[in-house]
Amino acid sequence: MTDAQKVSLSVILPVKNEAANLARALASVEWADDIWVVDSQSTDQTVEIARERGAQVAQFDFNGVWPKKKNWALENLPLKNEWVLLLDADEVMPAASSEEIAAIVSDPQHPVDGYWINRRFCFMGKWMRHAYYPNWNLRLFRHRKGRFERLATGNTRSGDNEVHEHVLLDGSSGRLKAEMDHFPFPDVETFIEKHNRYSNWEAEVAYEQGHRRETRKSEEQINRKRRLKRWAARLPFRPFLRFLWVYIGQRAILDGREGYYFARLHAIYEALSVMKLYELRKQRGRQGHG
Repeated sequence: MTDAQKVSLSVILPVKNEAANLARALASVEWADDIWVVDSQSTDQTVEIARERGAQVAQFDFNGVWPKKKNWALENLPLKNEWVLLLDADEVMPAASSEEIAAIVSDPQHPVDGYWINRRFCFMGKWMRHAYYPNWNLRLFRHRKGRFERLATGNTRSGDNEVHEHVLLDGSSGRLKAEMDHFPFPDVETFIEKHNRYSNWEAEVAYEQGHRRETRKSEEQINRKRRLKRWAARLPFRPFLRFLWVYIGQRAILDGREGYYFARLHAIYEALSVMKLYELRKQRGRQGHG
């Protein structure tokens, strides 16, 4: 594909030691004319792979609190285009998405400012057709109109990339037809490692009670989930309830043995979040119930 045929889209991929995944992710957006890999001092072949694939590389130095990697990239990279797509190294855009996105970004009078993209999860080599599906994320937007929310002021001990923070869009949004493939959990070890860090984030955010209560229309879906989560946080037996929600409520039971294991692991994640919040309150002199 020549430069003249490429889509006027800036792509941001935050990475650290992603040599195993990066080539696949970059290949799925090779039709974009401005691709940035934002690295955190990788020690594997991540940077070499990025440059071989024609991506520009920027290094990110995290101060331990804020900003995190994606927000920093949106604020500081010399992005070539008005529209930006956020893509993780373990995600893949389908080939058909190039035409759909090209039609959006080529129209200067396009009435929508951002698009939610649905993801399907691959767990232990199997696509989850029920658990965590659909899973909508705001990933394509006019980059000056979107920034990540800040839910914690302290060190979340969850790494330098956003965890469950969402993009707050100053404008209207729609839904992309193309679906993103997500390969976050190739094995149980990876799930445990990631969610051990994510539960640090959950505990810090819950401790600070930093959830924003935005009222803009583009954030209604986020707010509904957050209100439900705050309500659920007061319930007893949260790990068991999380298992039931994933296994029965999200119908992971229909995803076979992988669905059962997926639900069990999310119960462990919930238990870690509960215990870490209790531990945090004790450490900071504020006893409370998790």
